[in-house]
Amino acid sequence: MNPNSTLNVIKEILKSVSDPEIPVLTIEDLGIIKEIEIENKEVTVTITPTYSGCPAMDVIGDDIKSALQKAGYTGKIKLVLSPAWTTDWISESGRKKMKDYGIAPPMDASMDKRALLHGERIVKCTRCGSTNTKLISQFGSTACKALFQCQDCHEPFDYFKCL
Repeated sequence: MNPNSTLNVIKEILKSVSDPEIPVLTIEDLGIIKEIEIENKEVTVTITPTYSGCPAMDVIGDDIKSALQKAGYTGKIKLVLSPAWTTDWISESGRKKMKDYGIAPPMDASMDKRALLHGERIVKCTRCGSTNTKLISQFGSTACKALFQCQDCHEPFDYFKCL
């Protein structure tokens, strides 16, 4: 089989692997796949954790191996910490999926600090789109998210913090 076609097959397989904490996002949406090495039927996938010590990374590694195994490949996972993952690596498609799922996608670093540290009302409600929102807690359903509440529709929602 042509090496390029094998790589394309592997990429398609990896597109099926979801983030266990935000299942509408794939690992491709998150931008954590750094390298794919193929030697015969052994595939080494190099990934970067979204957060150092993120508990989802073990599950993601197991899910990658399982998806590859179902397609007849042996999977190995290599974690790299440098360069560190950044929310800039989330695809535009991933940001839209996140918003549609009810999690406000990350803003740029300066906007993020203005919202989280200075209480500026700039995080958009995922339900009604209002920026009349209030920080409830620095931590939401996971450490990578903050909990906000819309002051117009009164719905709580997570905001994915910028890194």
